[in-house]
Amino acid sequence: MLFEFTLSTVREDFYDIVPQVREAITSSNITRGIAVIYCPHTTAGITINGNADIDVAYDMILGLGKAFPNYTGFRHVEGDSAAHLKSSIIGTSATVIIDNGKPLLGTWQGIFFCEFDPPRQRKFYVTVI
Repeated sequence: MLFEFTLSTVREDFYDIVPQVREAITSSNITRGIAVIYCPHTTAGITINGNADIDVAYDMILGLGKAFPNYTGFRHVEGDSAAHLKSSIIGTSATVIIDNGKPLLGTWQGIFFCEFDPPRQRKFYVTVI
């Protein structure tokens, strides 16, 4: 089953989407399987990472900004080449195992929509099989 979600982003950040993933899993009535979370945008991504300390997301954004700064030599007219690079490194999807009707995540793990070119109205999809 395929589920579509929308998200309004206001700044470059990692947005927790575990509630939406859980909603998709619950609505699917699948208790054991997999969920694939997919972002159809070229300047955003999906990742599974630490969620117990909000400073993890802050540090990730800071590190990605240092690794991929807005370089004046970029030729892309829209001026968001750094966001494209960050999206390519993070990736646009994640897969999580479903067990007992819940996403099988580690104690400190969350699922995040990664915004690199805000503000935007975004979509992401969850397919549950």
